[in-house]
This record gives sequence, structure tokens and C-alpha cells, in this order.
Amino acid sequence: MIRNSSRRVRLVEMTPQAMSALAAGDTAAASAEAGVPLTEHFVGDDLRALWRYRAGLRETAPDRPQGRVWAVVSEPEGMVVGHGGFQAPADDEGTIEISYSVDPAARRQGWGKVIATELLHRAADEGARTVRASVAPDNTASLAVITALGFHQTGERWDEEDGRELVFEHPAPTQP
Repeated sequence: MIRNSSRRVRLVEMTPQAMSALAAGDTAAASAEAGVPLTEHFVGDDLRALWRYRAGLRETAPDRPQGRVWAVVSEPEGMVVGHGGFQAPADDEGTIEISYSVDPAARRQGWGKVIATELLHRAADEGARTVRASVAPDNTASLAVITALGFHQTGERWDEEDGRELVFEHPAPTQP
């Protein structure tokens, strides 16, 4: 369950098999594998390459955080509101990058902030000292989420797939 939020969610880790089904556009098979009703948002053209990439990471390093992705399910409704995960393992400085997406049917309801907050805590659980998020300059919703959570811009970069991205970082929460 989500930490420090009035909203209750359950995170369901996506297996390489579920991600491979999503990469193939097979929502039914991915839903059956994940055990939750995934939406068409998960098989959008912009996400299929992501699923292929992340499935490969999970298969080559199943015990590392790289490629780990969770479907985010609101409780008690059981509605999948989005997904989030780690791009790669923490680097030598202890920085890990998160990414997340909110299903269009669940946008503008605070789910982005809930997902990003949980990823901050999970990054700390993985031993990260710093959490990074890269956001397209025109993604006003995601920029609002990470700004509200206290991320600070540290630079920008060019991503071959996504173009120009602004890079933000936040200290990983201290473990109790």
C-alpha cells in the first residue's frame, strides 16, 4: 500500500511476460499475467518500445531495480490508474531515475503525485541517495508533480527517443 497518502493504492509488479505481452499490444494476455485489468493506455504506440526495453532489463537482471515497473491500482475500486518504475539501477553516486505515467482516464486527480511519492520511497528502499526524474519541457502536468514534491532542476539533456528533457533531482527519503 502507498505510504503517507490519503489515497490507497496497491502496486503490482509487472513481470517480463506481462511487459512482453504489452509490447505486442496484447492487453488481455498482459492483464491475465499481471492479475489486474490493464487499460489500452498500456499499449499505446509510445509505450510499446518501453515495455520491450524494460522486459529485457528484467530478464537480464531480475534482482536489480532496473526495469522494475509497477501497475498502480486504486483501492478499493481496483482501477489501474497508471504505472511507474525505475529506468536503471542506481549509479555510482547512488542516483536512480524514476518514470511514471497516469492513465488518461485518471488524470487531473492527483495520481501522478501519489505514484511519484511511492517511487521516491521505493528508490530509498533500493539504497538510492538521490532520485532523478527527466521531463519534457512541455509536460506541464509532470512538471507540476515533481515541483510539488520538491524536485529541483539540475540540468537538461537530449534523449534520442523523447527529445529535450529537463533533469530534476530529489534526495531519497531517509529510512526510519
